Formats: sequence, C-alpha cells, structure tokens
Amino acid sequence: MQVIVINSQKGGSAKTMLAKHLSIEAERAGDGPVFLIDTDPQGSLTAWHAKRDSEIPQRAELPFEGLEKGLELLRYRGARYCFIDTASGRIEVAKELFKLADFVIFPIQASEDDLTAAPVTVQALKDAEVPFLFVLTRVKANTLITAQAAAVLSKHGEVAETFVNDRTAYKSPYPGGRTITEAEPKGPAAKEIACLWENIKSCLHENMEQSTEVRAHG
Repeated sequence: MQVIVINSQKGGSAKTMLAKHLSIEAERAGDGPVFLIDTDPQGSLTAWHAKRDSEIPQRAELPFEGLEKGLELLRYRGARYCFIDTASGRIEVAKELFKLADFVIFPIQASEDDLTAAPVTVQALKDAEVPFLFVLTRVKANTLITAQAAAVLSKHGEVAETFVNDRTAYKSPYPGGRTITEAEPKGPAAKEIACLWENIKSCLHENMEQSTEVRAHG
C-alpha cells in the first residue's frame, strides 16, 4: 500500500479537492482499493464522503494517535492506496504525517503568497526525506505567472506536468456526493485529473525503483 499525504501549509490550495478527485480517479483507473483519511479538524472530506451514494473510495475513521497502526491494518486488508487529507497551518502535525508517508502531494497556487509560504513545507519534507511532487492548482490558462511559478518551484522539487485549472465545476455540488469527474467522465476536468494521476503514479514508480537500487547497493 502506498500512503499519499496531501499537504500545504497555505490555505485554499485545493488539498481536499485533490483528495476527492484523485481517490476517485484511482478507483476508476483500476488502482483500488483506495482509502481516505481526514486529519483536518474542519472535516470537509468527511462531510463530503458522508453524502456519497457510492461506497468507493472507502474512508477510514482513525484517531491521530492510532494512525500508524490503522495504516498497517489497511495494508493487511489489501488497500493499494491511502490518501490522507490535512489541515493548513499545522506544521508539527504535518511533520508527523510525513514520517508515515510514502509520497506527498504538495498543491500550490501560482501566487506570490503561496510561493513565499512554500519553503516551510519544503524544508519539513526534505527533513523527513519523503519524496514529493508540486501540483499547481487553480491555474489560469496560458498565464505568465503560471510558467514563472513552475520555474521557481522546479528549483526545490519536481513539478507535475499536469496543471489543475481553475474550474468552477471542481467546487460544484452534485447529487449523491459525485465529483465533476464522475458527473462528466469525458469532460475536460476528468481528462485533467486522469493525466495528473498518471503523473503521480509515474513519480511513485520512479521512487520505488530508486529505493530498490539504494537497498541493492546498501
């Protein structure tokens, strides 16, 4: 099982939105079983999941103190991926989660405020020695600031090839807790999330290969 933490210390970076859509895309791509864990006190992911008609992705209710044991249980039950949604502005909690992560998705907007706040999280990730991927979110198409942000971020880590555009549809409520990718499976948002999931899986595969090589030569 791969534990994927979605974290940014800056609010409004689309952490919960990515947790929803990527977990559903992973199931759609045949990469399940997928589990969700909500560590944000606001509970937005939990509230959304409670509205869903579909039983997938599944959500695990785990206390923070029992998270490590809970993840072992999910692994034993055959889970392939577990996405952990997180709160903003709780760096000490994030550091503990990074210790449990196989991979971290770092959503970030192309804005001066977001780029200024990024180094705190980047340093925590590097201290934890956990691989991570920047994902530019709420992007305005064909803007110079997006290219500039990607260039700045690339100096600190890998940036996902797929940018997540600023689409109202990502925030729109659909019956039965569906996402836009479920409501419009052939639409642009669905294609975007599918491409992003492929980017993430490619990074996961590369990191697994590197880890194997390190162990072989260790």
